[in-house]
Amino acid sequence: MKPFRAAPKQRLLTSALLLAIASPALAQVADPPSDATELDAVVVTGIRGSLTSSMNLKRDSQGIVDGIVAEDIGKFPDTNLAESLQRISGVSIDRSMGEGSKVTVRGVGPDFNLVLLNGRQMPASSIEATNASNSRAFDFANLASESISGIEVFKTSRAATPTGGIGATINIKTGRPLDMGELISVGMKAVHDTSSENLPKSMRGDSATGEMSGIFSNVFADGKLGVSVSASYQERDSGYNEAAVGGGWYAFPGNEGPLALPGPAANATNPPGAGDIYSVPQNLIYALNGIQRQRTNAQGTLQYAPNDRITATLDYTYSENRIQQQRHELSTWFNQAASRTSWTDGPIAAPTSYTEFIDFQTVDGVLEGSDLAMAGSQFATKNENKSLGFNVAWEVTDSLDLEFDYHSSSAESGADSPWGSNNVIGAAAFVRGNTTVDFSGDFPVLGVQLPPGMSRVGADRMMVTGSSFRNSYMKSEVEQGQVRGRFRFGDYSSLQFGAAFTEVDNRTAYSFTQRDDWGGFGNRAGDYADDLWIADDMSRYFDQFPGSGEMFGQFYLFDFGRVRDAAIAARGGDVSAYLPPDEFSTDRRATEKSKSAYVQWNNTWDLAMPLHASVGVRYEETDVTSRALVPIATGMTWTGENEFAVQFGDPDFTELRGSYDYWLPSVDLSLEVTDELVVRASYGHSIGRPQWNHIQGGQTLDSFAAFEGGTGSQGDPGLRPLESKNFDLSVEWYYGESSYVSVGWFRKDIDNYIGTSVVEISPFDIRTPVGGAYYNQAVAAGCTPGATAFRRCVREYIFDNFAGAPGVDEANNTIEGQPGDPLAVFRVSVPVNKESSSLDGWEISAQHVFGESGFGLAANYTIVDSDLIYDNYNLGDQFALVGLSDSANLVAFYDKGPWQVRAAYNWRDKFLSSTYDSWRPNPVYVEDYGQLDLNISYQVSDNFTIHAEAINLTDETMRSHGRHERQVFYATQTGPRYMFGFRYKF
Repeated sequence: MKPFRAAPKQRLLTSALLLAIASPALAQVADPPSDATELDAVVVTGIRGSLTSSMNLKRDSQGIVDGIVAEDIGKFPDTNLAESLQRISGVSIDRSMGEGSKVTVRGVGPDFNLVLLNGRQMPASSIEATNASNSRAFDFANLASESISGIEVFKTSRAATPTGGIGATINIKTGRPLDMGELISVGMKAVHDTSSENLPKSMRGDSATGEMSGIFSNVFADGKLGVSVSASYQERDSGYNEAAVGGGWYAFPGNEGPLALPGPAANATNPPGAGDIYSVPQNLIYALNGIQRQRTNAQGTLQYAPNDRITATLDYTYSENRIQQQRHELSTWFNQAASRTSWTDGPIAAPTSYTEFIDFQTVDGVLEGSDLAMAGSQFATKNENKSLGFNVAWEVTDSLDLEFDYHSSSAESGADSPWGSNNVIGAAAFVRGNTTVDFSGDFPVLGVQLPPGMSRVGADRMMVTGSSFRNSYMKSEVEQGQVRGRFRFGDYSSLQFGAAFTEVDNRTAYSFTQRDDWGGFGNRAGDYADDLWIADDMSRYFDQFPGSGEMFGQFYLFDFGRVRDAAIAARGGDVSAYLPPDEFSTDRRATEKSKSAYVQWNNTWDLAMPLHASVGVRYEETDVTSRALVPIATGMTWTGENEFAVQFGDPDFTELRGSYDYWLPSVDLSLEVTDELVVRASYGHSIGRPQWNHIQGGQTLDSFAAFEGGTGSQGDPGLRPLESKNFDLSVEWYYGESSYVSVGWFRKDIDNYIGTSVVEISPFDIRTPVGGAYYNQAVAAGCTPGATAFRRCVREYIFDNFAGAPGVDEANNTIEGQPGDPLAVFRVSVPVNKESSSLDGWEISAQHVFGESGFGLAANYTIVDSDLIYDNYNLGDQFALVGLSDSANLVAFYDKGPWQVRAAYNWRDKFLSSTYDSWRPNPVYVEDYGQLDLNISYQVSDNFTIHAEAINLTDETMRSHGRHERQVFYATQTGPRYMFGFRYKF
């Protein structure tokens, strides 16, 4: 029999350090041999040390585990945790406002990856612009990296692991004073974000903003008492500019819709065929966004170890992320009455040029066209996270360890401005004639015909139109108690066991005040002083996109507060329309109470090739209670040619309940073929809980509707979680002290995917004027359905002939549905457990250090595939996996003497991000994106280090599209970010 081999000494030292700073909650790393405690401590520093520690974490763990270890206390490889995570094979990130935010692992989206802090389940909160948030995803942008000692990504399920992560369970670890000992470290950094420069002067932030961080740790009473405090504060001013078809695309079969065939095609070049699918845009928006952020993080930890067998830990973690945002827009709205078009070839046809003819009309002696819309926004949000935890670890005997852990944590997001969490004041000049968009390139280029004799839009033509002030709020609280134990049967066998109670209370709420006269009716340009409007040209702010210099870019900036005051004055001083309501109209509250227990047996067989095994099972039961305050719809009003508003009365609460339970088995095997070669195999079950809106206790109708009807949603707390059966195989060759190659295959068979079943209903007896008595008389009088100006014709006929009749308000240009009119039809999305799918893929990783030269490379490539992909030829509702994409990383580094240099390139292939663009079932694909980052540091002395960083060094842009690449959805420009700073250790 081949004698059992202990791991090399250096690897054991690193593993011991990792175990010391990790929370024992997971107990995922294999037990070290009994002589490990006799070794001296090792401090992991530098790029090479960090990569070596991460490699050893992967090598020594049971199951498939990857991670990142801090290069030194207070120095994580990236300033953003999400951007560090994307360096790990299989991990991709979603970006928000130019920064990493949420993670997708192995093709599984952010809502189904569980995030732990020191082994404890963390709550997550976020807010949406125009509705209550639905997401369970954790936003890594809220956490600074300075107090983080490491991140572990557990890709295989274990009985000892809390449930909720189908893609992965991500454990964020912080330092502990009894492990760190005496330490004082401070750092400062200056940040220059070039994206803030590419904005109008009134929207720009400071040229340079600051960051500072510090950590203090010390031990007292002969090493029995430890105290540590860490804190960081960051200010960052940034921006991003985007061109968007924000209202989405209308998709039609080739024999239906505005270009219905057979029909006249004289103005269509290469028109779609009868068997093709084609799409026309709803609108086009150019938007400038200025952002200011202040992020505060702090953590305090107190540890007491009265003897070698008992350690008590009390810790508190706090984070706050305040964001202020300003936005200015130039936009046009289309009525799907194309007048001249050019098309790509089918079978998916997209316009390369799209024109709608608009006639000018004389109104009160002034030549007017359609609205050239402009809008402004100014709002602020605040995200706050708190976690208080207590842990006692007790080595009862040499064979038995027990541990108790409790924490109470909360995450809260909401408005940080009296004007709400999101808002918009619309403005417009009614000077738009024939309007063309060139979609032939990556950037949509707008062309607008102005009235004869007008070369520039005058400030005297500007007026305020519609407005919306919104409040979105979310709070999630987790209270969790865990008891864990481990009994060792000799050196190579142990039994882990535990039980836990977890309660998650989640609240999402939303309210809004809206004036729906976006068409400008009831407003007069003369109500607003010319000096409110600041002329500018939008084309100046998209220099990274070819063709942007040819666009029509005339628009007006304005001071949001001044225009708001002017709009209030124009309406007799009534402020109610320009503040969000005090009370929420949508209020969803859900409570999940879960009980769990597990047992897991670990064993090593001393064979010719040592075999390690972990076999376990976890039982989990959850009770769900969901209450929802939903607005009760009372009517529908026609406010513009294709704009309808749903009217609401007093809201009311409804309550629903559900429950489920699961047995979740797991098996992990690893075989040490040689000292360098490890083969692994894993199988396990995991679950991922539904999004909050899927389990809401009521029905919600959207406030905006269209000519063909409205939309809405309702939930079901009885939905079952997603259940995944996970298979993993891996071969890993560790051929050097810091070098390895690994190839892994994985497969996930996932049941209970929550699809959407859309039902057409007519709730609350709502009536629509479309097809009603007034409407039908307009048709009988000569308004021809399908004509370019049909809807305008109907509205003008009704105002000319029925002004003052019930529901007809000519002054405000609205037509309300009346008794006897047709019932309004709403397409209501209902979640159902109806889909099953499998995904599989490969993870290939390599790391090589070139001897003692200081140079090294690390690279990985992930391939993910699934049979559940979006069918671009299907115009109905579909279910498809979002976030599924290949990804790759390449890191080149130099680490020798005082110099450390790291260049990191990350790439993510095209992926499906949504199955809806705005209100319609259309795909949104985010195009492939690659980004190069650079980090350079120089150690001036043993205590003092200076460093410089560059993010998005090559100034990459981002783009998304619909069924065809020419159907742009978003084209976004940000900019490089540069940082320079120092760190001093006392």
